[in-house]
Amino acid sequence: MITVVSDTHGNTGHRLSGRVLDAVSAADLVLHAGDFYTEAALSAFEQEATRLEAVYGNTDVHAVRSRLPAERVVEYDGLRIALAHGHEHTDTSLTMFGRQANADLVVFGHSHEPGFERRGDIGFLNPGSHADPRWYRPGYAELEVGGDHAEGRLIEPTGATFDTFRIELEG
Repeated sequence: MITVVSDTHGNTGHRLSGRVLDAVSAADLVLHAGDFYTEAALSAFEQEATRLEAVYGNTDVHAVRSRLPAERVVEYDGLRIALAHGHEHTDTSLTMFGRQANADLVVFGHSHEPGFERRGDIGFLNPGSHADPRWYRPGYAELEVGGDHAEGRLIEPTGATFDTFRIELEG
């Protein structure tokens, strides 16, 4: 399973609780789309996750920025994921990033608004924020990859699923 989070904005830790804490602990891969805020928050995620792939966001301190890239491409069981925070991207540049990476899925954060949409043959996922939702519902995502597709769901930290989606993998 892949767990996808973003926009933690933590001063002293990962700010995980409830179902999202269980999902991060159980995941084979955790993707974080930036805005840990402090190095303590990043380190807490590194301790909790079996495998963490992350990028920095616009509010991350220098110590976090020096440890993470602005963008990265991650592969997991045939699923190719382009990961960026999104603060330096428009919809068009995120689409171009996904195409250039030959990605099946682009993961981004920044807006704190959870959602999934398809643009052509690429899926775009913003998991929202599990800890600092602002005026949106709190959220994160879980993905199960199998065969020629991935099944995803957007979930509140309480465990309530509020959206589901499917990503077809390029063969």
